[in-house]
Amino acid sequence: MGKTIGYIRVSTDKQDLKNQQHSIFAYANQKNLGNVTFIEVKISSRKKEEDRKIDELLEALQADDHLIVSELSRIGRSVVNVVTIINQLIAKKVNIHILKEHLLIEPDKQNPFTDFQINIFSSFAQLERDLISQRTKEALQARKAKGIKLGKPKGTVQGSIYDKDKEKIKELHSLGVTLTNISKKHLGYGTIKSLSEYVKNKLDKE
Repeated sequence: MGKTIGYIRVSTDKQDLKNQQHSIFAYANQKNLGNVTFIEVKISSRKKEEDRKIDELLEALQADDHLIVSELSRIGRSVVNVVTIINQLIAKKVNIHILKEHLLIEPDKQNPFTDFQINIFSSFAQLERDLISQRTKEALQARKAKGIKLGKPKGTVQGSIYDKDKEKIKELHSLGVTLTNISKKHLGYGTIKSLSEYVKNKLDKE
C-alpha cells in the first residue's frame, strides 16, 4: 500500500485545523490507511506560499498513494482549480478520498462507478474549455457587430507555439506548477526558456 497524505487548507482559525486533522485521522484509521503525513496550507494573500504547497502536493503523490481531504473546496480556489488538480491526480493513479462529499476515486481499480467519477471530472474540464471558447467567439461576434475591425493590428508580433495551450498553461501556472513541470510533463514540447518568456511577456501582462 502506498503512503497516505492529508491535505489541509486553513485560515488563522486553529479550531478549523484541528477539526480537519481529526476527521482525516479518524477516516484513515477506519480504512486502515496507515500513518498520515499532512501538507498544510494557510490561506493568505501570500499567493506564492500557497502555490508552492500545491506543487509540493502534486510532486509528493505517486501511483497507489492515498490523498485525504476534508472537502472538495479545500483542494482549490475555484471549480476550475479543483477539476484541474483532480484530473492530474487521476492521471497519476492516486486514490482520492473526499470526506464531506463521500467521494472515493480509485483510478487503478476498474469498476463502473470509478469510471463514472473519472468521466465526470473529465467532462467538467472539457465543459470549462468549451465555455471559454464560446465566450471568446461571442466576444468577437459582439465586436464585429459594433463595426470593430478584427484581426491583429499591423506590426503585431506573430503568435507563439504555446497559444494553443494558453488556457492550460495559465491554469497550471496559477496553481503553482513549475514551468519545468508544465513544459516536460504537461506540454511535451518547447523549452523552459521559451515558455518562461511566453508567461512573462504574454500571460503575466493580461
